[in-house]
Amino acid sequence: MLDLSPGWQVALEVVGWVGSGIVVWSMMQQRILRLRVYNLVGCLIQVLYNGVLGVWPVVALNVVLAGVQVINLTRLLRGREDPASYSVAEVPAHGPLLSQLVERHREDVARFHPEFRAPTEEAAAFVVMSGDEVAGWVVVHDDDGVGQVELDYVTERYRDFTPGEFVWRSSGLFAGHGWRTIRTPDAMVGAYYEKLGFRRDGDAWALDIADVTRPVDPSSGAAPG
Repeated sequence: MLDLSPGWQVALEVVGWVGSGIVVWSMMQQRILRLRVYNLVGCLIQVLYNGVLGVWPVVALNVVLAGVQVINLTRLLRGREDPASYSVAEVPAHGPLLSQLVERHREDVARFHPEFRAPTEEAAAFVVMSGDEVAGWVVVHDDDGVGQVELDYVTERYRDFTPGEFVWRSSGLFAGHGWRTIRTPDAMVGAYYEKLGFRRDGDAWALDIADVTRPVDPSSGAAPG
């Protein structure tokens, strides 16, 4: 260990506690990407801290853990915008699956869709999957050839990823319903839809289906509507 002055020893101790705190905080994250990033930062701080102290077994452990997080982050980021990472299936809008999902996330759904209570009578519902996990769901009803979005929800775990890119632009799902355009409710969060290629339509956002949809690749696992 280096011979440090009392002031530097205190500073080093603070660094060690900060690193430990970040590691603990990372394990509390629901979003996968944030968990990986925070854990990597915490591990690197622990490498620095224990390296100065000369605690080499702990240094080695954190180097290995940091390497694991780098590998995991690389995999996550490579698949972040890959349509093959997601699949989507139409489910009954008033069926038990969607009802259970909405109820389980009721408070969080209300944060983004405070007006939503239940799907309208003729609504169509779609569940987005990432592997075996539910990444989100969409509820849309027909309004004279326009697909009017009632609910567009992504679970917290997948909000750093792009299931919306797959649903709205790559799945080809909505063309099968005869909708020419998809339109959000008024006063939706604009940054999200603007990134997906929606255009401003009054107080809402709209996407012209013919401009973006393409046939679904069977190998992607997407279920056409």
